[in-house]
Amino acid sequence: MRIRSIGTRLTFWYSSLLTLTFLMLAGAAYGLLAYSLSQDVDAALSGVAKVMAEKARAERATFFPSDIDELFSRFFGFSPPNRYFEMLDPQGQHDPRQPRPPSRRLPLSAQTMKRASQGLPAFETVETMDHGPVRILTLPVMKGRLITGLVQVGMSLETMNKTRRRFLLIMAAMLPVALLLAGGGGWLLARHALKPVDHITEAARRISSERLDERLDETGTDDELDRLAQTLNNMLERLDAAFRQIRQFSADASHELQTPLTILKGELEVALRSPRTPEEYQQVLISGLEEINRIAHLVGGLLLLARADAGVLRMDRQPVDLKRLLSEVYEQVKVLADSRSVNICLGSLESVSIPGDYEHLRRLLLNLVDNGVKYTAAGGRLTLSLQSEGGWASLRVSDTGMGLSREEQARVFQRFFRAAQARSQGGESSGLGLCIAQSIAEAHGGRIEVESSPGKGSTFTVFLPIRPRE
Repeated sequence: MRIRSIGTRLTFWYSSLLTLTFLMLAGAAYGLLAYSLSQDVDAALSGVAKVMAEKARAERATFFPSDIDELFSRFFGFSPPNRYFEMLDPQGQHDPRQPRPPSRRLPLSAQTMKRASQGLPAFETVETMDHGPVRILTLPVMKGRLITGLVQVGMSLETMNKTRRRFLLIMAAMLPVALLLAGGGGWLLARHALKPVDHITEAARRISSERLDERLDETGTDDELDRLAQTLNNMLERLDAAFRQIRQFSADASHELQTPLTILKGELEVALRSPRTPEEYQQVLISGLEEINRIAHLVGGLLLLARADAGVLRMDRQPVDLKRLLSEVYEQVKVLADSRSVNICLGSLESVSIPGDYEHLRRLLLNLVDNGVKYTAAGGRLTLSLQSEGGWASLRVSDTGMGLSREEQARVFQRFFRAAQARSQGGESSGLGLCIAQSIAEAHGGRIEVESSPGKGSTFTVFLPIRPRE
């Protein structure tokens, strides 16, 4: 069964890791304890045996049980109840000059005798029937290079084994306590660490499309959860801006469509109230067709923007001669400029060819030039120029029209935006021309920049890459 709660999983992993650490430390401590006890026993047996060997070599002394107890007490700190001692001759037989030990004689293996014959001490552990395992040291008594006897000392390891078992029992008793503390501590830590996540979850649950202005609380600690809250707040800001843009777009589109539809409906209703002459019906149809064309133009612009936003704007990329394109747009718009008494002229035109969609680029230029003619007063001037600058083709449309303020320049490429003076002049502009032009430029990997001053005119510069971007 999969654990879904992050807090439970954190508690489980924390407890498991702490338990594993406890077991590893307990195992290491047990190993060190066993090794230390074994080394202490061997060191104490070596001390007892060396003292006895020195005395036997120097004095040929007789060792009595009281002497043995004193020696064991000196090196062990106490006289073990199950200790062993025996003096042997070089052949491993009991030295008749020494008292026979009261306990059973310790075994003497062939390997031990071999090491003793070489003058080397030998440790071994043997099992006995009465006192369990016994640690034995056999040390040769040397006089020059001659072996005069053997000293054999030993003690039962039962006390050491009891100490080791007691240590294991203590560790086993502490393990449940450690598990309980680890589980409780892990649960408290997980709960404390994930408490901000619960607050973020509750706040996010309250936020909906109608309450995108709310934000998640940030602690200012700049930890992972605080950065998560910052990221979510940034996302909410983008969503809020997107929703506002969609709502504004819907309102503006509805407003722009409502006007021609209302005119069309009103003219048809008036035409149907009483019989009309064929000429009057023809005038109604002509007016209705103009409104339908206006709606179709608006819907076409919205469709192009939607495709550009989705990244699916169809592009038929072919080499485009921008000088030829600019000349064609000039000839096409000159009639409109002349009708408005606006002087349109061609400036510096370089021969530049770029990969692009001819019709989309033509529409881009027509929108910019049409905008310049429309908002330039009679007697004004409109100049078209083309240059090549560092791998970019720059098309400039400069006019001496009403110009734009700094705030209007920041919003001029927004959909349905029209400057205040443009609105006051009326006209049939939908406010999509510049937005469409910018979308076409961006689809070609370019951009549009604007420079303007109120009352002095505007200059729109289109930058298009001469070579296709990889």
